[in-house]
This record gives sequence, structure tokens and C-alpha cells, in this order.
Amino acid sequence: MQKPEAPSRNQISLDNADIRLIRIFIRVVEAGGLSAAQADLNLSLSTISEKISALEQRLGVTLCKRGRGGFQLTENGRLVFDECQRLFGSLDQFSRKVAGLRSNLSGTLSVGLLDNTITDPNSPISATIARLMEAAPSLHLSLETRSPGELLRDVVARKLDLAIGSFPRAALGLTYIDLYEETQNFYCGAGHPLFSMPDDEIDIEQVRLHRIIGRSYWASRDIKIFAIASPHATVSHMEAEAYLILSGAYLGYLPDHYAAPFVQAGRMRLIKPKLFSYKAKFQLATLEDWKSRPIVKAFVEIIGKTCKNTPAKSG
Repeated sequence: MQKPEAPSRNQISLDNADIRLIRIFIRVVEAGGLSAAQADLNLSLSTISEKISALEQRLGVTLCKRGRGGFQLTENGRLVFDECQRLFGSLDQFSRKVAGLRSNLSGTLSVGLLDNTITDPNSPISATIARLMEAAPSLHLSLETRSPGELLRDVVARKLDLAIGSFPRAALGLTYIDLYEETQNFYCGAGHPLFSMPDDEIDIEQVRLHRIIGRSYWASRDIKIFAIASPHATVSHMEAEAYLILSGAYLGYLPDHYAAPFVQAGRMRLIKPKLFSYKAKFQLATLEDWKSRPIVKAFVEIIGKTCKNTPAKSG
């Protein structure tokens, strides 16, 4: 077995005392000076100055200028500060991973999602997964994309641990946690008679003269404002709706983030957003016993912190 290499004479081996000095130095820099850091550190000016001097002596470099001229980092001080931030970032990551191992966050977590939500800048999914993997490095994650009704059905049947989506109908026995909102706009494609018509000439009666798409899981909401008996085409995925709109033969709703590339390319336009646009609430749906399941509880807590909005209600 190879022995670890001994530190060279130029290397510094940090101990707990050094870590405490570094934390004081970081607080001072973040506060913008010794005086400004007093309240946060609960130390006198002279004590803080002594600690900084002790760290400078330990590292062998001058970290900052302090005195009547005010507080100012030296070039070495800035480099040390940057390295200190990286150091404590690594320590924090290490602590989260070890905490995850201690808390038995292992096994498999099955999460259901709606399709084509990846382009939404409001979606917390990617950030939540990143933080979850730090907290539970041994966790196996399973992601499935399905329609809203199928997502709720599979959560009830315990085929999914939780689902994230916009649910037009609530299933009984589940808890719903509000996450964020998605803007739905009404679009037509290039070549459609309304494409070049100004918004102020378009009204509900004008729209009713044309073919309107309904989403199979949301048809009543899509066509309600137009007071028509049934949609002229039905789709179950956004890509299918986009094809119909781009044909120039249909009008329909799409999320603003999904339609944005087509609008920028001049292939779609949104119609009268003040009248037709609306917000779709995205929620996390899971069984009411979620707090007793450590993996699900961890996911809910992490996504809640990511969204900064976690009011829960039972359906």
C-alpha cells in the first residue's frame, strides 16, 4: 500500500484553528470591513484585527490593508478569499453527501413529469435533481413523462412516488403542493387567415370561425372561452399541437416557452394575449403519507426551497 506523500515545506497543513481564522476572514471580506463584521462575529475590533493578523502570519502573506484609510484586500488577499470560498464550498458539499448517507436516502425514487417542459426557465426540476444527488448520492432516480391524468393515476397506484405537472382534475387522496406558474398563449401559424390580422380586429366571434385545437386532458379549458361544443382537433402532446398550428389550418394553446422559437422564426404568432392568455399552475402531487417516506420528503423539501413556495393542500 502506498504511503501518502508528505507535504512539502511550502505547503500549509490546516487545522481547526486555521479554519476558524479563515471563517473570520471570509466574514470580514463579505461585510466589507472589520467594523461592519463586528455584529455578525460578535467580536471586538481589536480581536478581529488580531485574528486577521494571526491568519496572515500563518499563511505568510498580507491579506488586507486596514486602518484609517479603510479596508482593502491585497491581490494576495483576493486570491486567498477566492480559494477559501472554494474550500468551504467543497466542505459543504461533503457534509451534504455524508448527511445523505447517514439519513438512509437510498433506493429508487420514481418521478413523473409532463413532456416538453424542459424549455421553461421557471421549472425547478434540473436544480432540484442536482441538489438531491448531492444529498443522496446513492439514490437511483427514475423519470417518466406522461399526460396529467396518467401521472395522477400512477401516483395513486404507487407506480410513481410523485408527479409534477399542471393538473386540470384533482385525484382524491393526494396532496398537492404549489410550485410555479406556466403562461399559456393562444397561437396561429404562418399562412393562417388571422396571422397578418391586427389584434384589435380579432375578437372571440372572429376566432370561432376557425378550427380550434383541444388537448385531450384539457379540452374544456382550451375551448371554454370560445363557447364551442367540441374542438376541431384533439391532441395529447404539445408537439402534436405545434404541428397543427404550424400547418396554418388550426388555432391552439401552447406554453410561451415552448412556442418561443417558432415565434422568433416567424412561423407562429400569439393572438390577443390580454384576452386569451392564462396562467397554468404547476404542482407536485404525491400520496398523503409523503412525510413518512424519507426519499419523497427530501425531494419535496428540496424542490420547495428551490421554488420558494410550498403551500400544500389535500385533494
